[in-house]
Amino acid sequence: MFIGIGAMEKLVSSWYNVQPLPDNYIFPPDARPGKLDVPLCNNIPVIDMGGAGAEAHDRTSIIQQMLNASEEFGFFQVINHGIPENLLKDTMRVFKEFFELPLEDKASLYSEDPNKNCRLFTSSGNYDWEEAHFWRDILRHCCHPLEQCIQFWPQKPITYREHVGACSTQVREVALNILQLISEGLGLEPGYFRDELSQVSLLSVNYYPPCPDPSLTLGVPKHCDPNLITILLQGDVNGLQVFKDGEWIGVEPLPSALVVNIGYQLQIISNGKLKCAEHRAVTNSRNARTSTAFFFTPSPDCLIKPAGALINASNPQRYKAFQYKEFITNYAMKQGKTDIVLEPFKLQA
Repeated sequence: MFIGIGAMEKLVSSWYNVQPLPDNYIFPPDARPGKLDVPLCNNIPVIDMGGAGAEAHDRTSIIQQMLNASEEFGFFQVINHGIPENLLKDTMRVFKEFFELPLEDKASLYSEDPNKNCRLFTSSGNYDWEEAHFWRDILRHCCHPLEQCIQFWPQKPITYREHVGACSTQVREVALNILQLISEGLGLEPGYFRDELSQVSLLSVNYYPPCPDPSLTLGVPKHCDPNLITILLQGDVNGLQVFKDGEWIGVEPLPSALVVNIGYQLQIISNGKLKCAEHRAVTNSRNARTSTAFFFTPSPDCLIKPAGALINASNPQRYKAFQYKEFITNYAMKQGKTDIVLEPFKLQA
């Protein structure tokens, strides 16, 4: 269904240069970002994947670095991952160009229907029911299989499908490579995370315009990702923060690096060995920020459970088996609240 330009007035990017911050974007005091100038963390590992296909020693070292990072932080960055720097720059540029298009060029993509294959929307998708709106607009669409998904993508900018198609294909290859390395490190059989466990690739482009008062709102509040693993193109503007040891730390944007974070499903399949980390996106008053998340997700009917090879007398099964669609329904009902979202899936000790 076509939605006119009037409905698009909800998009932050269509009116963000207002003063002061509108009341419906002001978070409750206990949910506000607090101190904005958090330290950029130098401890979140940056892993060089250049040796992943080389000598056994190099591969073993990379695997161990990924496991250590996934256990301690739930986050790491990778460099020398094989995706050309120019392709990453072209892709991020075309996303920026998309959000700068006139409203009439984006109106056909605006939708509040979560089942639409490609849609432009704002905040969380629950705009009419949420307590406070998020300071962001989102373009979201499927990426795999490419030949089935690309027909739904934006036709403007004219290079969108070319650059995003090439980038999404290569990011998927990197994600599957990382999952294979993690699988080896956990002692699981080759290809454990392929097929149903990583069947869906979903792209979410987040656009955060300059904000009148970043201390009162958030681009994305504290959450953990519900999927298997996420690959993030962070761009060159600070905004991503990870919660560790009781405080927020910033993830420094590195040129051409990919940010990798562990999702709930990988935590569950590893029987709690790997941790998904709470993270959020803050805003700023000076620069627009564009970030791009590739979510790798099981199929809805996929059975999720801890890998049998990781369960023994000293490490009993911590989570029950369930279908991924059950988890997503619960995640939506609990609004992704990290203190309660896992409870229905835990086994009693």
